[in-house]
Amino acid sequence: MNNSECRILIVEDDPPIRKLMTTTLKANGYTFRTASTGNEAELELTSNQPDILLLDLGLPDMDGMEIISTVRSWSQIPIIVVSARSDDSDKIEALDAGADDYLTKPFSVNELLARIRVAQRRLAVMPHSEDTKQVFTNGDLEINYTSGCVLLDGKELQLTPIEYKLLCLLAGNVGKVLTHTYITDHIWGNSLESDVATLRVFMVSLRKKIEKDPSKPAYIQTHVGIGYRMNRL
Repeated sequence: MNNSECRILIVEDDPPIRKLMTTTLKANGYTFRTASTGNEAELELTSNQPDILLLDLGLPDMDGMEIISTVRSWSQIPIIVVSARSDDSDKIEALDAGADDYLTKPFSVNELLARIRVAQRRLAVMPHSEDTKQVFTNGDLEINYTSGCVLLDGKELQLTPIEYKLLCLLAGNVGKVLTHTYITDHIWGNSLESDVATLRVFMVSLRKKIEKDPSKPAYIQTHVGIGYRMNRL
């Protein structure tokens, strides 16, 4: 997806910051729309279905956390929070609710563009278009990309947003070994050593949910020192 094909919704009530973002996106060839309230954002999301959401949390009519929860009930589009809230607790709450990335104000234009490019790379590996199969099956595992549901033996699994993204990334590359750097770059937007450690933690929790015997995984194979691969069963 090139920049002109990528539709971005900017949800920001501060005029100077909104102007900075729109000017930046326009200069880099992106297609975008704006909203300054939560109600406007929800209308834009349902009527125009953007590819990426840039979301401020401190909106005049509602907290941006509500929008994250609402969007995640029907869509897996990348959500990049752009907020003045800098506490770790705020970041963790937003990421746990389903946000993909968190950018703290004030931010540099280059950093904003870098986060958007990461989201574009995620879009490239996530099934989302009409000509892509909306249901992935592998053995007893089923991923319904439209509803965002994962079933194992016909029973729905309760996955966290990060676990779901990891599973979709592996499913979109069945049989391929994905390096730690590749995975962390697509999930978190960087490949720091700390993120590799975090990846291992999430992989353990994901395996506990999808593997009949996590000590002898059938779906997700570890390539020590390299990364992970989803096997075709």
